[in-house]
Amino acid sequence: MRAVVWVLLAAACFGTTGTAQALGPDVDATALGAARIALGGCTLGVVALVTARGRTVRPDRRAVVLLLLGGAGVLAYQPAFFAGTGANGVAVGTVVALGSAPVLTGVLAWVLSRRRPAARWWVATGCALVGVLVLGLADGADGALSAPGLLASVGAGAAYAVYTLASKGLLERGWSPVTAMGATFGIAGIGGVAVLAGADRDGLASGGGLLTVGWLGLVTVTVAYLFFGAGLALLPAATVATLTLAEPVTATLLGVLVLGERLSAQALLGVTVLAVGIIVLVAGSRRGRDARVPA
Repeated sequence: MRAVVWVLLAAACFGTTGTAQALGPDVDATALGAARIALGGCTLGVVALVTARGRTVRPDRRAVVLLLLGGAGVLAYQPAFFAGTGANGVAVGTVVALGSAPVLTGVLAWVLSRRRPAARWWVATGCALVGVLVLGLADGADGALSAPGLLASVGAGAAYAVYTLASKGLLERGWSPVTAMGATFGIAGIGGVAVLAGADRDGLASGGGLLTVGWLGLVTVTVAYLFFGAGLALLPAATVATLTLAEPVTATLLGVLVLGERLSAQALLGVTVLAVGIIVLVAGSRRGRDARVPA
């Protein structure tokens, strides 16, 4: 049960991203995303080094491949996500990215391990996807959707699946959650610094910009992925991917409570259905079965 709580705490941290951006200054999204990964990823790397305390990790060839894949997935997620929301709007882009992530994670894990996720996962994921769809489309979509934008959003979901499964692979090879997350995001953080160097950084150095980057980097990346890694060490990757769909619930509640947004009946229905899917997984975890479900 504690592993489920850790993943839900990670999702809650993820869910503050949109509110933090809304409260911060108007800055280039690519620069903000790169700064977020640069600060959060490099900080995670430092945390991993400090907590190692002389313990050495001997990465073999497979571990190196997993590290590179995980770092690439983290870096690829940001531009793909922003491209999708830029083309089709925040609602549709977020729905497709978040909705495709658990499905792609579960299917890819199934292909790699040749073990099908438990029936409970399919039921919970189905409920969660319906909830995300209803929530994201509560206000409807105007005009025709952009096919490249949809592909970008699915690409973001695929990037999430890649770095989740790569991190899970490191954990299964005996790496600690802190070391796995620190190494993966440390690599991504270095890449984020390179992206940031060529991005439009206007406004990032202001007081509000620094506060926004600080929150996004330290809370939605460093703290969030420490929780995420701790949960991922004990739960199947597919289960973790579905549990992180609690992120839009957090984002919606913060939108209402902090930004003064109004929650429509359809949005409330979406939150409720999504919560039902998560409760199905939580109930299964309390019976002690999730840890034995391969993914």
